[in-house]
Amino acid sequence: MTSSLPERRVIEQRGLYFDELEVGAVYAHRPGRTLTEADNVLFTTLTMNTQALHLDAAWSAGQPFGQRLVNSMLTLATLVGQSVSQLTQGTIVAQLGLTDVAFPKPLFHGDTLYTETEITGVRPSSSRPGQGVVTMAHTGRNQHGDIVATATRSVLMWSSTARQSVPS
Repeated sequence: MTSSLPERRVIEQRGLYFDELEVGAVYAHRPGRTLTEADNVLFTTLTMNTQALHLDAAWSAGQPFGQRLVNSMLTLATLVGQSVSQLTQGTIVAQLGLTDVAFPKPLFHGDTLYTETEITGVRPSSSRPGQGVVTMAHTGRNQHGDIVATATRSVLMWSSTARQSVPS
């Protein structure tokens, strides 16, 4: 028996290949991510960070910010993570490094993190055909527009000519 249904076109969500990125382009990653008390306590305890600034509300109330802070490593992980679906999903080979990480202002429970990524460098790999090195500057802002995190990230990515696919 032959199927009378037309063949469907399937489009898989992916990031961009290194040769699709251009220096100076800025990507706004939306939606934002509201970081909750549960997120902060879970991340902090999973990573064995016993810092009272993340876990002890009474003690933190007497500190300069007057409340617990969202763990800066959770802020960094979310900052990078927000860029994945738009830029590197299925197109990254490896993360090469993070530099210039800064947290100019803290995030608190209930704050929403919005991330933008500027492409600051793109070059073909000299030792890995079909791959390239991309440098990205991530900037995270809270719901008030205050910069709360920045980081420079280098990644090794596939080129569109290599078209490596992620298994379904």
